[in-house]
Amino acid sequence: MSFFLRIVRFIFWLVVVSWSVALLRRAIGWMLRGAAGNPMHATDELGVAQASDTIRHLVRDPVCGTHVAEEVAIALGEGGELVHFCSPACRDAYAGVARKLAANG
Repeated sequence: MSFFLRIVRFIFWLVVVSWSVALLRRAIGWMLRGAAGNPMHATDELGVAQASDTIRHLVRDPVCGTHVAEEVAIALGEGGELVHFCSPACRDAYAGVARKLAANG
């Protein structure tokens, strides 16, 4: 019976130590994230999460259908509206089709 109790005691302390290490790692990670000033987890006085400035707005290329971040997309003003493209090739293809349609009336 003594051997069985030793095994149970060993398993109990193994669980306690591993749980303590996991809590310590989580606490240290939480403190490091707080010290870095991560804007994704910023909260106001009421504890409500604030929006981050790093959120990107995606636009869709009308030629190939690719979604591109608005900051890196190639813009073309067409009939009073702004159209975004993923590459100069898509922009030129769109402009060529628009010219053909305008020529055909």
